[in-house]
Formats: sequence, C-alpha cells, structure tokens
Amino acid sequence: MKAAVYYGPYDIRVEEVPKPEIPAPHAMLVRVRATSICGSDLHIWRGTLDGIMQRGSSRLGHELSGEVEEVGSAVGAFKPGDRVTMAYSASCGECYMCRVGQTAHCETTNKAVYGFGTAFGDLNGTQAEYLVIPYADAHALKVAPELSDAQTLTLSCNLPSAVIANRLADLRPGESLAVVGLGPTGLMSLELALKRGPGRVFAFDPVAYRRAYAEQTFGITALEPGLAGLEQVRQATSNRGTDKVIEAVGTPESLQLALDLVRPGGTVAAIGVFPANQFNLNLADVFLRDLSVHMNGFANVQPFMWEAQRLLLTGVVDPSRFFTHRFRLDETGKAFQVFGEKADGVLKVLIQP
Repeated sequence: MKAAVYYGPYDIRVEEVPKPEIPAPHAMLVRVRATSICGSDLHIWRGTLDGIMQRGSSRLGHELSGEVEEVGSAVGAFKPGDRVTMAYSASCGECYMCRVGQTAHCETTNKAVYGFGTAFGDLNGTQAEYLVIPYADAHALKVAPELSDAQTLTLSCNLPSAVIANRLADLRPGESLAVVGLGPTGLMSLELALKRGPGRVFAFDPVAYRRAYAEQTFGITALEPGLAGLEQVRQATSNRGTDKVIEAVGTPESLQLALDLVRPGGTVAAIGVFPANQFNLNLADVFLRDLSVHMNGFANVQPFMWEAQRLLLTGVVDPSRFFTHRFRLDETGKAFQVFGEKADGVLKVLIQP
C-alpha cells in the first residue's frame, strides 16, 4: 500500500510499504477514505520534532475518515463496513488516566499519537491507504452516515479541541474575547465562541488572507499581531483587555500576546501545540493580575468526540467550509508545502487515497 513517510525537514515522500495486519485482538484494520494535515503536523514537516522521527520509517497523519475492513476478536463496537474516525491519540479506556478523562495521557499506550514519531508510540499514520487502530473500542467513533468526509476529519482533533477551548475559556454572554491564531482549530474555536453570545470579539493572525476570511465570514475585528493591534484592543476595552483569550498557535510569541491581551482576573485557554521548552512566562504578572491560564495543547479529545459529532449533526457548525484544497495521497508532499507555506489562500487540506 501507499503511505506518507518522513525523510527529514520538508521531505515527505509517499511510497509503497507493507499493508498492516491486525496485531492484537483489540485492534482493527481501517481503509482510509480521507485524511488531512493538522497544524501540529507542521512541526514535523519543518523539522522541529526531527529528534523523535525515524527518517525513512516514521509514518504521518492523525486525522481520519475511514471504513472498517477487519476487526480483532475482542472488538465489539465495530464491524466491517462501518464508517469510523478516531482520536488523534490512542487510549485504552481502562487505565486510571483514561477513567478520569485524561485520554491523551493513557498509561497503557504511554501517550501514543498516530503519525508522531518514536517518542509517541511509533504508531502508523492516517496519511496512507490503510492503518491499524489499537484499542479500537476505547477511542474510535462510529460516524453518522450523513456526515461528509471533510466533516468527519475534524472529529479526530480540530473540532473536539475547539470544544475544549471554549469550555476552558468559559465565555459568558456579553464578555469580550480575543482569539490568537486563525488556523483551522482557531477558526473552529472562534465559530463556537460566537454561538455563546459574546460582546466585542477580536482575532489575531499574521496572515492577511486569514484575517480577511475571519472578518468576512464572522463579522469580527481581525488584527495583525503587534503593538498596534494590542493597543486597538486596549482602547476598545477601556484599557482593561479582553475578558477571555483563546490561543491556538503554540509559540512563545503567541502565548505572550494572549497574556498581554487578557484583563486582570481574566482567562487564557492556550490550546496551541508548544514544542519549545522555554517561555518567558512572568509568574509575578500572572499572580498579581489573578490570571487563570489553561494549557491544553496535548488535548484529551476522545471524551469530546461525541459532542463534536452532535454539533455537526445538528448544524451548529459546519467546518467543511474550511477545506479549501484537495490532494491525492501521492501529492501529500505538495499538500504539506501548500499548507505549511500558507499558499494560495489555503485554510485546510483534504487528502484522498
């Protein structure tokens, strides 16, 4: 079968690899109908996580719309022919951490993440024709037949993460909000937040077409990161800052902007993936301004997948509109380049074998 393989920074190749077989009774084999690229995958593409990737071997991808081909003898929730997706991290559903809802910290799988290198379980990835899902009953989800492949792809990571961001921010009607980062997860977080009846809403992103899209689609004020945008928010909020901030980027600069934007006593929900190990976090400032800062980039999405699917089925949101570009599986390298370089007005890509 064909699969995307990591060969180094900016070097993603699609090549023939052995078709996987079910390794244990709790696993199932799935045919990939469609997959995508998450913003966190770009850390791999750029080489930031080169140390945990095995060049010429590590598979890629953690967003899935698939169809069950074969199930292990212990799998009870699925059968061949079922449409499925799964959480980006594999979890057993039985250990202490799974029981308390921290599925990304599963003690059985040791925090395994699909397509994310040797440090996270060395699992296969979704950017392939087939993949194996271990502990299938615990973290896979049966997909409603009326959902499109594009909608289904958002259930593995982006949309549940947006649900989590809004829960952590706990935006109340009339409160002001700033969203830092207008990638797919940031846009989904913004769309959900607007359903809560906020007051003034601001968004920040360095990419002009993303700002224009957010303004035209959602009718909010989108600003370029920097002192000018920060000052505009302060003037609009009587120099207090916004009540709540959702951060969906994952850099020291984006976290600092979120902290600069929030008012005393406000809340920052930081759901970006932060690969850097050092930040200039001023604890005295957090203390003296009574800030609540939630870091949740390694998101526990499995408990929120059903809720995310309900949002799609009831028409509360429809993130399929964010899929601006489509590629064949053998064009995955090109898809990474377009998405990573933010070329041609791309918001999110759909890849089909």
